[in-house]
Amino acid sequence: MFVGGMLLGSLAAPAVARAQANMSNSTEMEKPLSPTIRRNISSFRTHHWQDYFSNTRNGAILVDINSRALHFWSEDQTIYRLYPTSVPETDDLTRKGRTEVVKKVDGPSWRPTPAMKQRNPDWPDFIGPGPDNPLGTHALYLSWAYYRIHGTQDTRKIGRRSSNGCIGLYNEHIAELFGMANVGTQVLLI
Repeated sequence: MFVGGMLLGSLAAPAVARAQANMSNSTEMEKPLSPTIRRNISSFRTHHWQDYFSNTRNGAILVDINSRALHFWSEDQTIYRLYPTSVPETDDLTRKGRTEVVKKVDGPSWRPTPAMKQRNPDWPDFIGPGPDNPLGTHALYLSWAYYRIHGTQDTRKIGRRSSNGCIGLYNEHIAELFGMANVGTQVLLI
């Protein structure tokens, strides 16, 4: 699929194809939905950087909480990527607005925030890098305290409202984004 003269990477294509196949083989719209069923969906909708940023200096990341997708544009605008994400579980955990990448960590360690520890007192105080780490393989730290764009070992979370505030990506997607984003990349959560 061409978007703005660029080929939309194969990263989003499988999810789009699955969604289209599910829609064509389903009578889901004809049945009332139970409020207890949680859907693992992401509505991929492309955005144009000009609608959200005045420039793409240092690159630009747009996180669309409603569509559960992260958009990345390189500084020279030759690269555009669209990734499915996990987003915060509730509106009170969601922060929206402008921030930037202030640190990049390959193999991050994890500590629950004080609010997370209060909600989940049995959680460990620390998890080092590795397969049990909730931040996955890479993390982009934002200028907001405790907020990250990171990978996840639990791929069931992607496409869902499932995080405690952060934006989660498949590990292979955060690894790719990690290689393209810089300290100083502008970030907007809408």
